[in-house]
Amino acid sequence: MQRREFFIKSFKNLCLCAGGGFLASLALNAKDRYYLRPPGADNEERFLSKCIRCGLCVNACPYDTLKLASLLDAPQNGTPFFEARKIPCYLCEDIPCIRDCPTDALDKKYLEKKDGIFEVKIGIAIVDSASCVAYWGIQCDACYRACPLIDKALKLEFKRNERTAKHAFLLPVVDHEVCVGCGLCELACITQEPAIKVLPRKFVLGKAGSHYIKGWDKEDEKRLNEDDTKNKTKQNRAQDYLNDEEML
Repeated sequence: MQRREFFIKSFKNLCLCAGGGFLASLALNAKDRYYLRPPGADNEERFLSKCIRCGLCVNACPYDTLKLASLLDAPQNGTPFFEARKIPCYLCEDIPCIRDCPTDALDKKYLEKKDGIFEVKIGIAIVDSASCVAYWGIQCDACYRACPLIDKALKLEFKRNERTAKHAFLLPVVDHEVCVGCGLCELACITQEPAIKVLPRKFVLGKAGSHYIKGWDKEDEKRLNEDDTKNKTKQNRAQDYLNDEEML
């Protein structure tokens, strides 16, 4: 009897270890994948603190774009997300996903704006020039035509084709300040793997730092007058540093 109990316990422990390893592998694989949140979920930390995994935003979406994450998906289990290559965000004017969110996890400030849906920050489209056929010289403007903010978020840049000296390149260029990240361009892309993809903004955008000032921007230049100039720096600091005996 004791031998039988030993084998039963050993089998249970083995199953637990295997199950734990399987879940751990899912978690590790999920971290390597990116995902897009619904409109209004601009700040991931804020969104996760307010989202109660109710699924009302998923039910409200008329295009079945949104779905709730499972253990097999990259986002936290039960939270809403979408994959642009499968079903993008069609930018509903009344933004039902935000409207039906009961906790303000999807920021309701966009409902108060006239063109609020075109101000959301879902992600940013990035063009891979190596696989985009337009950069090869093949005329394609599928992503450009699909963009709901055509000639604003996505523009075509005309460039001379030096190889043929006869044709012009029509190159898709994304304006990161205007692009909302709906993913319609990614869905429309004709290549086997999309040459234009929408990535979360935190994956793409850098940050220059507050100590840089745009001299051509009058509003930004005002910060020069607001800076504290009481602390004077030593004028010969750089020279002294270079002439320090320890550096020789």
